[in-house]
Amino acid sequence: MIGIEEEYLVVDPRTRHVVPRAAEVLAAATDVLDVDQEITRFQVEARTAPSSDLSELGAQLRAARKEVAGAARSCGLAVVASGIPVLGDVMRPPLGDNARYEQGRVLYRALQDEISICALHVHVDVPDEEHAVYVGNHLRPWLPTLIALAANSPFFVGRDTGYASWRVISWGRWPVSGAPPYFPSFADYELALRALSESGALMDPKTVFWDARPSPRLPTVEVRVADVPLDVSDSLTIIGLIRALVVTALADVARGDRGLPISTEVLRAAYWRAARDGLAGDSLDVREGTLVPAPVMARRLLDHVRQAMAEAGDLAFVEEGLDRLLRTGSGAMRQRQVHARRGDLAGVVDDLIEATVA
Repeated sequence: MIGIEEEYLVVDPRTRHVVPRAAEVLAAATDVLDVDQEITRFQVEARTAPSSDLSELGAQLRAARKEVAGAARSCGLAVVASGIPVLGDVMRPPLGDNARYEQGRVLYRALQDEISICALHVHVDVPDEEHAVYVGNHLRPWLPTLIALAANSPFFVGRDTGYASWRVISWGRWPVSGAPPYFPSFADYELALRALSESGALMDPKTVFWDARPSPRLPTVEVRVADVPLDVSDSLTIIGLIRALVVTALADVARGDRGLPISTEVLRAAYWRAARDGLAGDSLDVREGTLVPAPVMARRLLDHVRQAMAEAGDLAFVEEGLDRLLRTGSGAMRQRQVHARRGDLAGVVDDLIEATVA
């Protein structure tokens, strides 16, 4: 089974700036949807019911986006699927009404000044936390490729960052975020968490923000490496690849393989390269230590999970989605194309508003 969370930014369609009015959008949404406010008042989150069917998940995501967008329109607002705000003043973003968020402000201080980031979170069932740790080890080499495919945050508060995913770079400054370490066992994972808690880097298990982690609440591995994609079709392509990666990893773990212990520093470099160039440049294949064109790396990922996708009945669907992504480009590439064509970032936000519910 798979469960999905997508985060969206609330914007004023006249100024195109993010605005702290998420509570109004949530109040206008129907009870049909599982929607909630995220850490800042700029963001809303939609969650799907668990399903093993990509088509069903797609229908839920489209319904969620349509409902949230409709609720926003009723308030004179809009929502966009972008990894980070394109326009607006986001320094010291207003936090939601949650004592835990204020506790985070005290603990993490200025790190929260750019916390208005939106991601795609994918939960995939695993037998237990031990398996979740081993699956995470197997996912590590492929996380940079998922970053490149899902990159959708090139602009930040009025400027071109030069990166395809500025969300990845901004988020990577947090003490327990980004590329997960390699763990020989769940006991080693727990030992690391105890040390991190002692250091003050963690408030609780929910503040383990590595891009692949055992869920603190469910028997799942949570993969949170991707920017929220521009449209649902791209989300489903990423979701299908992640599910297949987990299934492939579980088969490897059943054979006694606990994953390749790739250097964390090498993986960090691959993250940086993927976040900077996305699909438009080269990617570092951390297994071989060589640079290859990003589309080649994406094809290697597809080959790696081909059997798992075929067994799930997802192969044709994900192949088509990947072909489309490689042909038309990621969300970051589309944002830059719109900017080049329209000449300003207001046009980029307008396109994001349309694309989010297309």
